[in-house]
Amino acid sequence: MKNILKTLLVLVTGAAMLYSCKKDENQVLFQGGTAPVLSASTASISLGFITQTDRAVLLNWTNPDYNFNTGISSQDVSYTFEIDTVGANFTNPKKQQVTIANNLSFDLTQGQLNDYLLNQLELKPAMPHQIEMRIISSIGGVEATKLISNKLTYTITPYAIPPKVDPPASGELYMVGSATPGGWNNPVPSPAQKFTKVSETLYELTVDISPGGSYLFLPVNGSWSAKYGFIGSNNTNNVNGDDFKAEGGDMLAPSTSGSHKIVVDFQRGKWTITKL
Repeated sequence: MKNILKTLLVLVTGAAMLYSCKKDENQVLFQGGTAPVLSASTASISLGFITQTDRAVLLNWTNPDYNFNTGISSQDVSYTFEIDTVGANFTNPKKQQVTIANNLSFDLTQGQLNDYLLNQLELKPAMPHQIEMRIISSIGGVEATKLISNKLTYTITPYAIPPKVDPPASGELYMVGSATPGGWNNPVPSPAQKFTKVSETLYELTVDISPGGSYLFLPVNGSWSAKYGFIGSNNTNNVNGDDFKAEGGDMLAPSTSGSHKIVVDFQRGKWTITKL
């Protein structure tokens, strides 16, 4: 009986080793690819409000031909289009990124590109700026599979557009809500909760915030007839700032207490809130 057990043990161990060897032989290994080559339909780009629906540029790039030890990959490749200012080397936190499905081209209208420049990169209109574009390919977003294309550089002048959100006709803006010292009482304490008008489309306020509370912006102190709030459901916004609209929902405050600076930008339709 003892000899039989020994024989069985040898057979099981041998089978396990053989399976392990076969398993190693069947591993699929990533062997790389070729960085996509980016090209454009034009060497210069003009932008205009009247022609905003016209093409700004058509971008094309080559297939990176990802390879595995089993051959060329049949998996879907995703691409990320990036725009940044020259000199920032795509490290600018405000750079524009657009995820593109399994495609080898990207058609940009003048309006789209102008929006990226003004509202994401925050470039001043009616002034020439140097920008650069590139494409990053990957399989499933896996870092090890990322390949970066060459860069295309343009000198481009964005045009001014109407504000995304109409500024208050009153020329004034107030903050109300449980996140503020005055709570939901309306009228609110003024000037403590009244914004400073920096420009026709930009308002700023420094105020103490109660963490986790909610708030809205009011164009007329003491009136609920108009308000500005989050574009989505109540209290589902990014607490550090997000998109807003007229008659929007309650906005959730950060979880940090103390003095905060709030900037409301009607041109871009965005607000930010920063702990001081």
